[in-house]
Amino acid sequence: MRGKVIIITGASDGIGLATAKRLAADGAIVAMFARRADVLERAAAEIRAAGGQVETASVDVADSAAFDAAIQAVAKKHGRLDGLVNNAAKVTMGEIVSASDEDWRATFAAGADAVFTGTRAALRIMIPQKSGAIVNISSTNGRRAMGYMGAYSASKAALIQFSKVAAMEAAPHNVRVNAIAPGMVMTPGNAAFYKTQPDALNAVENAIPARRGAKPEELAGAIRFLLSDDSSYVNGVCLDVDGGKAAQLYMPG
Repeated sequence: MRGKVIIITGASDGIGLATAKRLAADGAIVAMFARRADVLERAAAEIRAAGGQVETASVDVADSAAFDAAIQAVAKKHGRLDGLVNNAAKVTMGEIVSASDEDWRATFAAGADAVFTGTRAALRIMIPQKSGAIVNISSTNGRRAMGYMGAYSASKAALIQFSKVAAMEAAPHNVRVNAIAPGMVMTPGNAAFYKTQPDALNAVENAIPARRGAKPEELAGAIRFLLSDDSSYVNGVCLDVDGGKAAQLYMPG
């Protein structure tokens, strides 16, 4: 990864931050995108203190023009773009019958529309340079159905199929597009919630074959693999990183 220029969205915490730390530690130049400038800068300062090379941009990926411009700015500054991780998303929950049009559209704006915007912008750079890798972060919810997650699940399912189409178009140009479907991940937000809901945590973890949620760093390792030359012949896949959840035929006991 040394010297590679990688953009990560939703990089201020969770999977995005863990990935930024991993790639920076491996020598990549990491451009961290997120909406909350103060949180983003604190995260970047931590990576810099460890010797990593990072830069930041306060960007709302749902703003197509701003997101596109931010990607172009990174490529122009460094003269190339080697990787993009479309990690930012919006999670909404609730019954379909009570969901609003606004919630549906906002969920898709961050979770699917922004993936289109980011992938399009990156491909416009990577195809002419004849190299690059894009990793789009989906979810087990995009693989399997769960009640009260209609908008989120639909956006993540759309992301998987879009990634496959993008991979077919990019492959002749030595550019790869893959997706990752995480299961339950113990991000700071999830950890804080489950700390107050131990029974819920036990129920969720007992329903996972691995009997635990993932650490953000475990997702970062998979993302790094798909960005690296170690996966040079891997294209158009959605890699489940979920402790076996998507493979499970669950039988209540």
